[in-house]
Amino acid sequence: MSDEDFLRRLPKAELHLHIEGTLEPELMLELARRNKVKLRFASVEELRRAYQFADLQSFLDIYYEGAAALKTEEDFFELCRAYLQKAAEQGVKRAEIFFDPQTHAARGIAMGTVVNGLHAACAKAKKELGLSAELILCFLRHLPPEDCEKTFDEARPFLDKIIAVGLDSSEKDRPPRLFERVYAKARAAGLKAVAHAGEEGPPAYIREALDVLKVSRVDHGVRCLEDAELVKRLAAERIPLTVCPLSNVKLRVFERLEDHNLKRLLAAGVAATINSDDPAYFGGYVLDNFAKTADALALTRADLKALARNSIEASFLSAAEKRPLLAEIEALA
Repeated sequence: MSDEDFLRRLPKAELHLHIEGTLEPELMLELARRNKVKLRFASVEELRRAYQFADLQSFLDIYYEGAAALKTEEDFFELCRAYLQKAAEQGVKRAEIFFDPQTHAARGIAMGTVVNGLHAACAKAKKELGLSAELILCFLRHLPPEDCEKTFDEARPFLDKIIAVGLDSSEKDRPPRLFERVYAKARAAGLKAVAHAGEEGPPAYIREALDVLKVSRVDHGVRCLEDAELVKRLAAERIPLTVCPLSNVKLRVFERLEDHNLKRLLAAGVAATINSDDPAYFGGYVLDNFAKTADALALTRADLKALARNSIEASFLSAAEKRPLLAEIEALA
């Protein structure tokens, strides 16, 4: 079996994926024309040339602009369906998908328009692609915590279509503790919790996400290696990290993929996983992240199976749903 076949057949869960970040230039421009939204970019080529990011904020500026092309329930359905088709082709058996309602509310798009469109695509994927997908409502941490609480209250009628809450956008000077109250509300409503921490922010933000927000996994988390005691805790408690290698290079967390610390995280016993983050902007979906990282870091097939196993175990699937996927990983030659 070739390496590509092995990676494609490896059952995986994608746990760090922003659905707005799967908006490919072709679909973005098509939706902008359809919805009469004026963008700065006139062509696919011009748009792709703009995807040279100096840091997280320079990416977010284009990300939020592109999201303006999304207006109707059908737009969100098409966006999510396109991602899920790609994911299924790449061996993803479970996707836990972030969405940013505040990005759309600022443009007057109702919560139901976003959730219902995305959820319909997830339901269709389960029936037609054999891929299980759920939604995670993310709060934008650059906005006031009060705005996040208002957003959560607006989401209450749709909580049967949402599995967890998350926290994304720029980490700089926005520690997790600012969002303690909205996370408490979400937990009281029966939702699970995750949060971005330790990408831009220091290891202390990872500790806060665990101890204050009570998250069950950490998104990114790569700066944990700056704190030896934190690494021991992550390993001992099997707290998953949803690592995004190509994103980390694109946003200058690491200069080169060869410099990435993923292999060191595995060696330290941390339950790291591989994900694509915002693949339309960062140069690759989950299979690209697996293949390029394997080459850059000389990952063995045992390493790759461990990463896939970690992703299934870290997902919010039930134990009964995880068992056949884990068995399939072990059986893969």
